[in-house]
Amino acid sequence: MSLLIASDLDRTLIYSSAALALAMPDPEAPRLLSVEVHENKPLSYMTETAAGLLEQLVEETVFVPTTTRTRKQYQRIRLPGARPRFAICANGGHLLVDGHTDYDWHAQVLARLADECAPLDEVRAHLQVSTSPAWVRKHRVAEDLFAYLVVERELLPETFVKDLAEWAEPRGWTVSLQGRKIYAVPQPLTKSAAVREVARRTGATEILAAGDSLLDADLLLAAHRGWRPGHGELADSGWTSPAITALRERGVLAGERILREFLGRAAHVVGTVPPPARRPAVGGVTLETDS
Repeated sequence: MSLLIASDLDRTLIYSSAALALAMPDPEAPRLLSVEVHENKPLSYMTETAAGLLEQLVEETVFVPTTTRTRKQYQRIRLPGARPRFAICANGGHLLVDGHTDYDWHAQVLARLADECAPLDEVRAHLQVSTSPAWVRKHRVAEDLFAYLVVERELLPETFVKDLAEWAEPRGWTVSLQGRKIYAVPQPLTKSAAVREVARRTGATEILAAGDSLLDADLLLAAHRGWRPGHGELADSGWTSPAITALRERGVLAGERILREFLGRAAHVVGTVPPPARRPAVGGVTLETDS
């Protein structure tokens, strides 16, 4: 049996300093590894333990980073281990193969968008007239595929996201609030479609997935098994499905737990080495053990 693992990145496997959610005393906090630098500053992190688990996962399975980030934003990330052969960017709008864009796939995506949803320009125009510079810091377009806003959350009108979603839904668009960003994404633009294409090319017979936001729901539903962390849009809404495991861990430790779950399933399916178990030690520090 061939196994494909598709995982969201931000707030699923990698975390900004604001999203780490380290609730323990400082001396008990896990060691962190920077995996992204932007404008000469570290931007995203994993625990060092998670980095080792991911390196093992990349060696032993078909691991596919699956992100809403643009290609340029994705290429800032330096994940541990060998570079995955496949990566999915722009919420499925771009498929990278050995670091290069598959333009045939992108053309198929554009054809679906033209047939199945309102054009991007209509959505951009609505965002311009329905928002205020008092709480919107940036209007952005990603890869000419979807739009997003960078907002001041404390100033965001209470009903704006709900109202925007109600306007967007009959036009074939989805709205997602993630941290300080509000995304408007075409409904036909999905991570799951791109993952199915990678599964077709690799002959994968089982798909595992993880994600935290509304934009990851289709990815999780397309997988044979999936995991969501204890934070994010899906957790806040209580979203679940029979094949989805809702984890209690939040923040960067949720990323570590997800990787353990992936490796545990890989050990069962393809006979890889399972990750070491964890046990609490004196003082509450978690140690690795071989059993």
